[in-house]
Amino acid sequence: RIMAHLSGDMQMQEAFKRNEDIHTATAAKIFKVRPEEVTSEMRRQAKMANFGIIYGISAWGLAERLDISRSEGKQLIEGYFASYPRVKKFMDEAVHKAREKGYVETIMQRRRYLKDINSNNAIVRGVAERNAINAPIQGSAADIIKIAMIRIHKMMQEANLRSEMILQVHDELNFNCIRSELKQLRHIIKEGMENAVQLSVPLTAEIGVGENWLEAH
Repeated sequence: RIMAHLSGDMQMQEAFKRNEDIHTATAAKIFKVRPEEVTSEMRRQAKMANFGIIYGISAWGLAERLDISRSEGKQLIEGYFASYPRVKKFMDEAVHKAREKGYVETIMQRRRYLKDINSNNAIVRGVAERNAINAPIQGSAADIIKIAMIRIHKMMQEANLRSEMILQVHDELNFNCIRSELKQLRHIIKEGMENAVQLSVPLTAEIGVGENWLEAH
């Protein structure tokens, strides 16, 4: 979702706005089939492409992870960028801007400085280039979850709830919930997470309940 917002890619944004499964939607575009014709293997490859390509994975790296040939990995990457052309443009521009400024920023203007972005060492420079693409995405995700946590904590205090927010894991929040407060807490969590920031695509929050973390999943 953050990539869809930052890149401005209309195809990707529309998939999220229609609440489509993004991996199925990507597979349909890459393999040129209807969404209902996407197989589990097609979706698996598209999922790896969605997560890997935006972080700079190579054709060789993608081929290794998917157990396919390097030429197939190359075709998959080319198909991905053909489906989402603004993503490729965003990635190229992110590296270019990092070379000029020496840093990249998240959606809340937090900076990640990249001292090796203009290094003469290709390997060292390559790591910095991948960070130039990666940091705005993962950093923005960190911005959003922190804003959500502050909003939720404030709403819980205002509602005088005894339930507690106890843990953050990536884009997930864990709570110890008083049973009688469950309905109210669900509303607060959903409101706090889905409206933490306004992006060009909707943020969605899924809530699971259980006696332990495993059951809640």
